[in-house]
Amino acid sequence: MDIADETFVRVPAATLAVIVADPRSWRLWWTDLEPAVTKDRGVKGQQWAVGGALRGTMDVWLEAVAGGTVIPSYLRAESTAPASRRLRRVRADRVLAWKGHMFALKDRLEGPEHVKVGVVPAESI
Repeated sequence: MDIADETFVRVPAATLAVIVADPRSWRLWWTDLEPAVTKDRGVKGQQWAVGGALRGTMDVWLEAVAGGTVIPSYLRAESTAPASRRLRRVRADRVLAWKGHMFALKDRLEGPEHVKVGVVPAESI
């Protein structure tokens, strides 16, 4: 499965780099995965090899832009779930969970005064 996402947060990349590099964030974001850092890009993000429920790689980039940071993320992995579980559902669950984490991060860092766009319904993923 390949999943890509981009989220804009109104904070500097250096602020996000600390969060992205913190293993406590990883445990929150990927409760069923076992990430291991393969590339530490500092203020530009990280790459992990992932094990557990999925096997593959995950990248989180941090791109400084006017007014904040864009967080492109990429997951390239194969499911280790039993064949009876549909891949489409596994993918949709991952997309929705990641976007939920990114919106929670935005809320925490930006404060309640910023309006955010809604999440795409699972059935359209």
